[in-house]
Amino acid sequence: VQLQASGGGLVQAGGSLRLSCTARGSILSTFSSAVMGWYRQAPGKQRELVATITSGRSTDYADFVKGRFTISRDNAKRTAYLQMNSLKPDDTAVYYCNMYWASRDYWGQGTLVTVSS
Repeated sequence: VQLQASGGGLVQAGGSLRLSCTARGSILSTFSSAVMGWYRQAPGKQRELVATITSGRSTDYADFVKGRFTISRDNAKRTAYLQMNSLKPDDTAVYYCNMYWASRDYWGQGTLVTVSS
């Protein structure tokens, strides 16, 4: 399975971006049963969890994005999304998608989000 993340870019504070993560080489049953997540890593900081969505579409968010970010998934497209609104300069980071399935983590290559003040 290869995870391909896209949608990053440069945006002004208060703006929005939508990230996408497509699981290539994944069959529908595998993707549908996996937990999908988004993490981020800012320069000089450790990678941190942003949001997760289970196979049953239960979601969980880090406190610092609650009310601003929304995670979703489209199993037919093998794709997870992260809608990011009201972006802040502190949200600047490389965002990584994660797929957790059968006790194994799969990671995408990351997509850079830069929020200017």
